[in-house]
Amino acid sequence: MARAGLTPERLTRAGAELADEVGFDRVTVAALARRFDVKTASLYSHVRSSQDLKTRIALFALEELADRASDALAGRAGKDALIAFADAYRDYAREHPGRYDATRLRLDSETAAASAGVRHARMTRALLRAYHLAEPDQTHAVRMLGSVFHGYISLELAGGFDHTAPDSQASWLWTLDSLDALLRRHGTA
Repeated sequence: MARAGLTPERLTRAGAELADEVGFDRVTVAALARRFDVKTASLYSHVRSSQDLKTRIALFALEELADRASDALAGRAGKDALIAFADAYRDYAREHPGRYDATRLRLDSETAAASAGVRHARMTRALLRAYHLAEPDQTHAVRMLGSVFHGYISLELAGGFDHTAPDSQASWLWTLDSLDALLRRHGTA
């Protein structure tokens, strides 16, 4: 019989917390079992494997980040929306580094199509409306923004900007100003 109170949802949330503490790559069913002081086998009635647990954490983190980004975008357009959206990602990664790593987990096509990853793409396209980009430029812009945000955030979290001036915040703002100028230049309106 499963231990009282253990559910897939509770294990997913605990796995997300564990990811923030020790790193997403170190999350396993065995590590989670130690957290609950139960035998590893007792968790297999709730999650199929460590990969299943990681997928659940990824889906949880994608949903959580999509909610945060959506709140940040509400009522904003243009550069203001771009900055709010980018800051939502950066702030989330700083607060939840393991969960942020989880959002990068490669999902199978069916799982990805049903995930909040779709919301992320829609929100990115929504914020790009103010820039009046036609296809294929809009798709290029979606990919560019994701790449720049993720690259900057990953380097920053790894300490890549700790030892040089100007500070990371100044460079982040410069990057967002540059992205805004580039997107305006490529717009058709």
